[in-house]
Amino acid sequence: MQIPRDQLLEHLARLDTRYTELERQLADAAATRPDPHAYQALSRELSELRSIVSAYRTYLALDHDAAEAESLSLAQGDLEVREFAKEEGVSLRRRQVELLAELERDWLARNETPDRPFIVEIRAGTGGLEAGLFVGDLYRMYTKYAARCALSAELLELQRTEAGGFKEVAFAVKGPGAWNRFRFESGVHRVQRVPTTEAQGRIHTSTVTVAVLPEPEEVELPPIPAKDLQIDVYRASGPGGQGVNTTDSAVRIRHIPTGLMVTCQDERSQLRNKEKAMRVLRARLLDRLQQEQESRIASDRRKQVGTGERSEKIRTYNFPDRRVTDHRVGLTLHKFDAILEGDLQELTDALTAHERTRQLG
Repeated sequence: MQIPRDQLLEHLARLDTRYTELERQLADAAATRPDPHAYQALSRELSELRSIVSAYRTYLALDHDAAEAESLSLAQGDLEVREFAKEEGVSLRRRQVELLAELERDWLARNETPDRPFIVEIRAGTGGLEAGLFVGDLYRMYTKYAARCALSAELLELQRTEAGGFKEVAFAVKGPGAWNRFRFESGVHRVQRVPTTEAQGRIHTSTVTVAVLPEPEEVELPPIPAKDLQIDVYRASGPGGQGVNTTDSAVRIRHIPTGLMVTCQDERSQLRNKEKAMRVLRARLLDRLQQEQESRIASDRRKQVGTGERSEKIRTYNFPDRRVTDHRVGLTLHKFDAILEGDLQELTDALTAHERTRQLG
């Protein structure tokens, strides 16, 4: 994808301004001894900008030197000097073009979110039984997509319904390029199909919400005080094997200040269930913190999934017509079975291109 030169230079100029501001803030912070986490965050951002800003400033210097050489080549004076200045101007402009191409690649790379582990939460929205069944369909689709991309998917939380569906599923994904493959899945997914219990053959519409939540780093979310946690253990129920159902291995963790609650019962080990539940809880707490602070991560759960109403859909899966439509980019694909088997790449590519165009707008 090629970025218009003027737009790219505008973005680079803003990064340059931000870099200068960070230098000032760090100098002030060093004198006032701020919170160490805030100081570390400023230092990390400055370090991330250093390379591209240095290259941009080199580009500006080349532009200045090339303009001077071009001016000298057109001035009155020694012919040999003028010819040398002309050649120098051409050489500098060539280096400028090469450097601008490098800057374009660097800028695009900066806008690709760095790889980090994240958690995908799938929850039944409107539609009752059909919504719960579709939670299972999406979970299967996403794990197959992860396998196609050589990514690992680890089940963290699974809440079944009495009717055989799922109220909620949470799983962790990690591996090279994982975030950029999954980040556009956040939102309301609508399914249209004829339930097996529908005698008249009428199409039923239901929704499922998906949230993609980065797992927090320590600098983003400090350790949670033990006094803020209520941890209960109990005997697991439902499928899971003899060992699961005969020991108090299931864990329920409640974060007292926020009321957030996570349960995990799929492992035989109480310690392992507690570890998984804490990972989900920390991801949810980071998401809430980022919402409150209007963080740079704009795809928080509230914006991602809304209320789960049908009108908020980002994608529709139509079983009778065997088609999938992504409403954000107006793309309809008639490869329904392949998509449910995890072939999401065409959708991901279209959404990635759309996002880059939006960023540059």
